[in-house]
Amino acid sequence: MISGKQLTKLLSSTVVALLTMPLGHTAIAATEPASSGRGAGGYFFASHDTEGFNTRGVAVEYLPELRNIDSLTGMRYTYRTYTQQNWQREAHQVSLLKRDIDPATANGWQLDTGLSQQGGHGMLTLDGGYHRPLAAKTGLDLFVDREWVETHAALDRGVHFIFAGASVDQGLGDHWTIVGLAGRQDFSDGNSRDHYRAKIVFQPMLGSGLTLQLRYRTYHSETNNVGGVYFNPANYAETLLAVGWRKRIQGWTLRLTGGSGVQQVNSDPDTNTRLLELMLDSPSRGTQFARVRGGYSRSASYGGPNYGYTYLQGEWIIRL
Repeated sequence: MISGKQLTKLLSSTVVALLTMPLGHTAIAATEPASSGRGAGGYFFASHDTEGFNTRGVAVEYLPELRNIDSLTGMRYTYRTYTQQNWQREAHQVSLLKRDIDPATANGWQLDTGLSQQGGHGMLTLDGGYHRPLAAKTGLDLFVDREWVETHAALDRGVHFIFAGASVDQGLGDHWTIVGLAGRQDFSDGNSRDHYRAKIVFQPMLGSGLTLQLRYRTYHSETNNVGGVYFNPANYAETLLAVGWRKRIQGWTLRLTGGSGVQQVNSDPDTNTRLLELMLDSPSRGTQFARVRGGYSRSASYGGPNYGYTYLQGEWIIRL
């Protein structure tokens, strides 16, 4: 199992960014850039899974340069706790933040890098992404993520990973978009995984915000036995049918995604998977900015195919 924040990233965050990109070009009108100033903010994260592993995180941010929630420069201090039954671990992290993303097109880049310490282990963290258009209906994404593997045993041993890759989204006419992703995930214990994902997105009614999605993802681990430190099948594959909906209400952007599918772990029989996600973004102009994400997924882990994971995260920024 890879639980906590990185499960959210690996299974949803990149997917959501890619799948909403085609709608972003048509549904959000460009606005005059807001003036730059200073700001401050906070961040929270909470997750729970059916194996009793809980993650809680709170953070404060100081932003000497702020235009909006997607265009800023600053620093963040994060205090995080992990608990499972009678076990508990604290983590402290100091990060530098930089975002330069156009809210009208999602073109640009973001970087969050810093130092994290937990249980006597220290690590340089990294979370970065870059999107640019290659043609009128073609986009390129590059991403990298370096984080702890968030399980009891992995945190005790200081196991971490770096996950990097690229994706391309291609529009086909006005209604169809296809997305392909390839990535490599290297663990500090010597294990590695190759990740591949493909998505087909159909907009039946332009301007409605509704999408029908077919998603496929798979990964292959080079090392079969990691001593039970985290969930690590040699081969994993999932096919998911999903429905997405995007709505703008007085400058606020609401996104909902729900899906159901099947998964296969190694050569075991297929089992069911589920996905539900909610995202809410405040207007990109103003004196305050807010972003909320929440979701639930059901997939496979140590105990079988019905591993459930729930998370909620948010960020709030104000101009000073």
